[in-house]
Amino acid sequence: MTAISETAAFPEPTDGLGPWRQYLCRACGLIYDEGEGDPDGGLPPGTRFAEIPEDWECPVCGVTKADFEPYAGPRRLEMAAPTPVSSRPRHAGIVIVGAGIAGWSVAEAVRALDAAVPVTLVTSCRGDAYHKPELSVALSRGLTPERLVRETGAQKAARLGVRLMAETFAMGLDAKRRRLRTTRGTVPYTGLVLAQGAMPVLPGVLKPDLCWRINSLTVWSALNAALAPESRVAIVGAGMVGCELADDLARAGHHVTLLDKAPLPLAGLLPEVAARRLEAALSGAGVRFLGGVGVTGLARSGERLRLSTDAGDFDADHVVSAIGLATDLRLARAAGLACDRGIVADTQTLRTSAPDIYALGDCVSLDGAPCRFIEPVAGQAKAIAHALLGAAPAPYAHRAPVIRLKTRCLPVLIEGAVRPGGEWRIIREDGEALVMEQWLDGAPAARLAA
Repeated sequence: MTAISETAAFPEPTDGLGPWRQYLCRACGLIYDEGEGDPDGGLPPGTRFAEIPEDWECPVCGVTKADFEPYAGPRRLEMAAPTPVSSRPRHAGIVIVGAGIAGWSVAEAVRALDAAVPVTLVTSCRGDAYHKPELSVALSRGLTPERLVRETGAQKAARLGVRLMAETFAMGLDAKRRRLRTTRGTVPYTGLVLAQGAMPVLPGVLKPDLCWRINSLTVWSALNAALAPESRVAIVGAGMVGCELADDLARAGHHVTLLDKAPLPLAGLLPEVAARRLEAALSGAGVRFLGGVGVTGLARSGERLRLSTDAGDFDADHVVSAIGLATDLRLARAAGLACDRGIVADTQTLRTSAPDIYALGDCVSLDGAPCRFIEPVAGQAKAIAHALLGAAPAPYAHRAPVIRLKTRCLPVLIEGAVRPGGEWRIIREDGEALVMEQWLDGAPAARLAA
């Protein structure tokens, strides 16, 4: 096997400590690369992880270095002379649908094992690589679309030796004949990976042409360009994305109203005492929260929008729907794949109900539950790459990811799995912090800090 060498994007280490290492934020999935550093956070390129001060914060979600762990995924790569590591027939090769973090992670994991197998990546966007969790905190930090893009799709495809079919839609899937039908023709495959992500849910009372749904850099960039100074923004849905966007928009100088059918923000996840603390923090940041309010309509009124609710009507310049995510299952169902709140996949191999078709990331369902977190993606991609290439198994082992609410007015960290019916106990409650534990069957199951 011919080795895949590390890129010379950063100077080679001269400190005698070996190659640059990477560390994964368990809360938001950000990867700290020692070679790249964090110049905006005061860490120049070449800063070893051990040298980082203990009070340094993740530039995306604000956790400290204690919440980072060594990242075993592939580093930045450049292709050397291609020699395959396995002897299985290549034929049409591997096709990946989706160019988000999940799709590109599979491409990286495949290339870490095999430099020659043909890989085609089909995506409806340009395929540019960016860190999606940054979208909900980017406005107040003055980030532009250009600064959010870490590598263009064309650059990443060239570096990995991947055929990129950008701005191409997957229209149909024939699992028996191993054919993917796209808007640019039919693409055969020997192995297929579905990394389509999930789409924001839009209630019927909100017209799609009048309402923003922030789930991609393309849409975020359009909203960023459309916002005038001190815009009035209404956000429907006070889940994690809704709360983070509300905090970010308010800090950027806009007038934000956050609405939810539940009486408190993030009521489906937080115990009442924590939810009330979050409500107070959002209010202090300039966000008006309206709980227990249902939306009944949205229409244009002159140059503004009129949002109708069961508590009255009010005007806004922009309306954002943030009531949750759902997987677009049309492609999977047309191919006869098993679905249950997502594409059903094996918990260790990520294989779907069809041979040679795998799924990961936001579109996947494991044991009947969606898996919409960044942290597990690297492990899922590694398991899929090993299975596709016939390499030694690298089973994915699912664990409850760290949940981090990136509201700067009140960051919230949850470790462990929050379960319905568990008893929340207050460990500490004062003006500086709230710490709680959820107990289930006589033992602590989750811990919350706000």
